[in-house]
Amino acid sequence: MTRREMLATIGALALTVPALKADDTFKGEMVCAKCYLKRPDAKECQDVLMVKDATGATAEFYITKNTVATEAGEACMEPVPATVTGSVSEKDGRKWLTATKIVKEKK
Repeated sequence: MTRREMLATIGALALTVPALKADDTFKGEMVCAKCYLKRPDAKECQDVLMVKDATGATAEFYITKNTVATEAGEACMEPVPATVTGSVSEKDGRKWLTATKIVKEKK
């Protein structure tokens, strides 16, 4: 294989391999969609991270129930300051945050 063919092959592979993206980190208050926010569609406790942006608007990130979320425990009746690291996706008009790390701060 010539040098030119090798570079062409590497270039083609670089275009086909998806870029790895690091997890994002969000800081806000963890609350429960059912108990705290009283959402009518929430049938059971569901953690939601409320994050304020630079303009003061609040974004809601529903926390995907996985091992990390289970080990961190639920926020039910009181907001809990938290920092969550993970990847964001959108489903059913909501932003879902699949956590790889959750750090709840003490008040």
